[in-house]
Amino acid sequence: MVSVLLGAQAGGDEPLLAEGSVYERLRRHPDVPFDPDVGTGALALDERFGPVLADIHRGYLQIGLAQGLPMLLQTDTWRATAARVEASAWNGADLNRANADLVQEIAREGRASGGTVLVGGLLGPAGDAYVPAEALAVGAARRYHAPQADGLADSLVDLLVCATLPALSEAIGLALAMGATGLPYLVGFVVRPTGRLLDGTSLADAVATIDDHADPPPTAYILNCVHPRVADAALGTSPGVTDRVVGVLANTSARDPDELDGLVDLETAEPGLFAREVVNVGRKHDLTLLGGCCGTDDRHIAEIARLLAGR
Repeated sequence: MVSVLLGAQAGGDEPLLAEGSVYERLRRHPDVPFDPDVGTGALALDERFGPVLADIHRGYLQIGLAQGLPMLLQTDTWRATAARVEASAWNGADLNRANADLVQEIAREGRASGGTVLVGGLLGPAGDAYVPAEALAVGAARRYHAPQADGLADSLVDLLVCATLPALSEAIGLALAMGATGLPYLVGFVVRPTGRLLDGTSLADAVATIDDHADPPPTAYILNCVHPRVADAALGTSPGVTDRVVGVLANTSARDPDELDGLVDLETAEPGLFAREVVNVGRKHDLTLLGGCCGTDDRHIAEIARLLAGR
């Protein structure tokens, strides 16, 4: 997976370990402030809580290093679009640069220890990730997301990742915005077990449509914010995408997105069982980027890493 993303800059096609949840862990932390507009994106500039954010990333990194696995760290910019920053108390601050700087410093620590560490600049949908009706049209999405994509690229991240997309239209616009930066990029969808995005588009049609519209097309696609069993079912009903979907960043809850949206109590799962399901899905569908999303923490990623290292 590393060689797919960075070509000649890295060798081998070994699995790439991703982090677990950062956003949800901090959103539910009783002592950490959560900005209603930019989420965790402002913490990188907070003298008190920036170190808390950094420690979560560092904890995930240490798991990968301990098992000798290449690691993908992502910036905390899922909600740091230009429009959201302007509407927040952080108007005028460069949250994308601040978060990229924070994660890149941690990545340098890992590289200094001999690890292979990539930094992904993270983008998310303009609206609710579980509500496709809030997704932007293609042109509007390109205009909306281009400033953030450009800002993250200027921050010298290794690649861009857009995650938790519920609808094809906004995914196309995001792909156009990210592709224009010249960086490798991944497009991540929320899917149902039927192999369809939340807007009803089949995963196979979504991949084919974006590949046709974006220039260059995405480096690859991922599924995120879904349980591993949901990912397994979706991929099993989606012929023609096995060479384009390369990873899953999985939820611990198997609930339908309609049930998860606004869920007060975050559901988790026993780390060992969860990790086995994630790694089994990876083996079954030849996925090389594996990690966690909502409900996961160090324990879940440590179990995934242990299984990958012992493969």
